[in-house]
Amino acid sequence: MNNIKKHRLPEIDYRPDASGPLDDIRVLDLSRLVAGNALTHFLADFGAEVIKVERPGYGDDLRNWRVEGISIHWKVYARNKKSVTLNFSQEKGRKLLLELAATSQILVENFIPGTLEKWNLGPEALHEANPDLIVVRISGWGQSGPDKRFPGFGSLVEARTGFAAMNGFADRAPVLPPLALADMVAGLYGGVATLVALRHREVSGGAGQVIDLPLFDPLLSILGPQAAQYELTGEIPARMGSRIHTTAPRNVYCCGDGRYVALSASMQSMFERLMETIGRAEFIEDTRFLTNADRVEHCDALDTVIAEFIEGRSQAENLAIFQGAGVTVGPVHDVVGLLEDPLVQAREVIVRLPDDEMESLPMHNIPARLSVTPGLIRDPAPALGQHNAEILAQLGYRAAELAQFAEQGII
Repeated sequence: MNNIKKHRLPEIDYRPDASGPLDDIRVLDLSRLVAGNALTHFLADFGAEVIKVERPGYGDDLRNWRVEGISIHWKVYARNKKSVTLNFSQEKGRKLLLELAATSQILVENFIPGTLEKWNLGPEALHEANPDLIVVRISGWGQSGPDKRFPGFGSLVEARTGFAAMNGFADRAPVLPPLALADMVAGLYGGVATLVALRHREVSGGAGQVIDLPLFDPLLSILGPQAAQYELTGEIPARMGSRIHTTAPRNVYCCGDGRYVALSASMQSMFERLMETIGRAEFIEDTRFLTNADRVEHCDALDTVIAEFIEGRSQAENLAIFQGAGVTVGPVHDVVGLLEDPLVQAREVIVRLPDDEMESLPMHNIPARLSVTPGLIRDPAPALGQHNAEILAQLGYRAAELAQFAEQGII
């Protein structure tokens, strides 16, 4: 790892005393892995006090996603959070969790539906402790329906929603995404839904409520009008690789140096500009390409002439030609290209922070940039149980009691 080139990135430090627009919001995060962590990561970046409630001696499963022995996923998605260990399947642990819930505004969990109820920690018990609590319940298939008791990992959701069937090439098997797509989409939807619930409570005078957040529904919602399209045409669209059924040309093309560019000319004016740029202005009046619908029907012929132009030039030459002509083309980056991209560096999209295992840790900056209330990276990801004493002391527990809880396996 020490021999790998370290790219120049903006170096920033943690700002533990910085404030944010969600400073007065406490979140109990009982979730594991990606969806819940993505949701609370968003809230933590804007100042919420997110307390990760983890299993004693083990912690969030995300800690075990290691690269070269280092929990880099945890380091990125647990930044700005605190860690408390608590076995709330035990009665004393359950009482401690209810005490923490009474001091919080939001609780996030992703157990199989019915699990919290088994421990007498369902919404009824939580709202008895705190009627204003917003309870976000993440699951694979939802809190109701025939499959609610089944585990729902994102891979199953990506298959069942139809995403995998749309993804890939027609002559090959459906393709699952190489990242936790369903979890991340649910996390983002959940962050928005949580803020809606907060507004209802704080502005409209409403009480707490339960947010039923499956992985299935949010991913389905971003796949487009599949059902309507099927009822209109009776056809199940075939996989098209990097093409798309609604517009052409749109594809990834190989350059003469083996690198790739992505091109999309979805507007009529952009198509005409593209044809003029590659010296095929006659295609503008060609009956095969007059309208977008015509171009989708004849995309093979269109792609052939575009590919011929692009493959005769390097990636840099293609980018210079197309960008100079105002054609919508961009590079296909791997991670090295991304780190070297002037846009990433100029806008500080990825920044470098101090780290006790890697010396410095590159990670994404705050994605949404608010002019008055920006998010901030205040603290590194916590060690397991790092904040036990701090958080539980606020409930009135003394060091001797905490030591006893640790001996009993409660914390």
